[in-house]
Amino acid sequence: MPFTSSTSTPSQAAALRLSALLLGAGTMHFVAPSFFDSTVPRQLPGQARTYTQVSGVAELAIGAALAVPKTRKLGAGLAAALFVAVFPANIQMAIDWCRSPKTSTPQKIGSIARLPLQVPLVTEALKARRNAS
Repeated sequence: MPFTSSTSTPSQAAALRLSALLLGAGTMHFVAPSFFDSTVPRQLPGQARTYTQVSGVAELAIGAALAVPKTRKLGAGLAAALFVAVFPANIQMAIDWCRSPKTSTPQKIGSIARLPLQVPLVTEALKARRNAS
């Protein structure tokens, strides 16, 4: 079972944590797409839903790659790239939520507080890539 950590090394555990995170987030892109649609920067061409679906598929595929030892190195590199690529959407969400009178203060704080959390996600993915066999 890929998510058991009793026999995992620390480097494998990091990859499996990222895998679980990405599989969960990717699933949510299809369960609650409207939330993700609202984070797509308006400056991008095309429909927000297309970006939501493409990023959801990417998160599911990368999460699966991280879970499998043979594809873990590739998956970890792609995870780092994905975390960088979605950062503009996180910034857009923080801007929109902070400007909206409908957004609660805790949500506004959370949207800003999560921005620096991209850094450990990227570094964890790069660490998992380095440690993959």
